[in-house]
Amino acid sequence: MTTGVMEYRGVDTETAAEIFRMGPFQDSSNNLGEFLAVVHALAFMKERSMALPVYTDSKTALAWVRNKKAKTTVQRTSGNAPVFELIARAETWLRNNTYPNLVLKWETEQWGEVPADFGRK
Repeated sequence: MTTGVMEYRGVDTETAAEIFRMGPFQDSSNNLGEFLAVVHALAFMKERSMALPVYTDSKTALAWVRNKKAKTTVQRTSGNAPVFELIARAETWLRNNTYPNLVLKWETEQWGEVPADFGRK
């Protein structure tokens, strides 16, 4: 697990239009960004009655969403307090909501980088 600056966004896979963006946040991880982005996308679409699939290239984020719990090893710091607030909100949202959207693994080797990534890999 690598900590550093993290930001996340949601992108329409057909148009590449950015739908939302959060961060940057300090002392965080890519997996936390992926988890938060998926939950943000699910909540965004539920508010708008959209049943589109949500993609992530993170198997870890998929498991965390499925289990409704981010099992991160990132340590709390004064710099990442906002991230932990978002994690708590995301976990609560997952426990209290249902959604019709499929949450799917983005197949990077077949489709290229996931459009929501920032091209820094």
